Amino acid sequence: MTVIDAHQHFWRVSAQEQPWRDDRHRAIARDYAPDDLAAELAAAGVDQTVLIQSVDEPAENERLVRYAEEASYVGAVVGWLPLNDPAAAQAEWKRVGAGFHGVRCLIGRDPLEWLNKPESVELFTELAAAGISWDVVPVTAEQTAAVIRLAEAVPGLRIVVDHLGRPPVDTDGWEPWATQLAELAAAPQVGLKVSLGIDLLTALPAWPGHVDRYLAWAVECFGADRLMLASNWPVVLLKASYQQAWSALRSAVECLVDDPAAVLGRTAARYYRTKGQS
Repeated sequence: MTVIDAHQHFWRVSAQEQPWRDDRHRAIARDYAPDDLAAELAAAGVDQTVLIQSVDEPAENERLVRYAEEASYVGAVVGWLPLNDPAAAQAEWKRVGAGFHGVRCLIGRDPLEWLNKPESVELFTELAAAGISWDVVPVTAEQTAAVIRLAEAVPGLRIVVDHLGRPPVDTDGWEPWATQLAELAAAPQVGLKVSLGIDLLTALPAWPGHVDRYLAWAVECFGADRLMLASNWPVVLLKASYQQAWSALRSAVECLVDDPAAVLGRTAARYYRTKGQS
């Protein structure tokens, strides 16, 4: 079994602006390179990773290619496209070629009404035809609703919702997250990452000890074949070490699924067509 960490980043703080990082995130205001992660992966028994963009600019794509060449454990790369500008996205896609397995852009808490414009639907249809997946980090109910509508409009597009769709762990809430997660799962091409994003990690006072009911609902909605375990390193270092976070999430999800191998690697390999996959 190939174990895959389905979500990690590298960056050099002097090379790019990171508008999503502020004074609350001083703990990760430093460089993170392939050598920094290698020992963590070995200690956790992780074989491959999916390297995800963290900056919205063309130079990020060049950096990702270089990182993937340097780190043999990177099994797939999710690059950047300016998806809210379909013409510009087409141009950047043509420029970077076929080196990426998925694409993403940062959305913060911005409205996503552009997802449902005809030209956007056409772009995502073309991405789907090329076998490229789309990663997205919805943190508001309105954003999630827009993702659901796009999933219905482009049923051939593999969509990966990052970080459990931002469960309301910090407030011990449930709705509308739970209903919307079920609506996302109703689209059979949508997958979900078992990980925590910066929005939730920033809001929490410490690493959460009570995520089990949220994970249980994710398992009920998606099943092991559409869930993938992910660290979100180095962002996760805001609240836990790599080993603490990976072990806690892995142990929790393994107690809930009948097929842990799917969540630990097989789902990510299928969605991202990682190295070694046909």
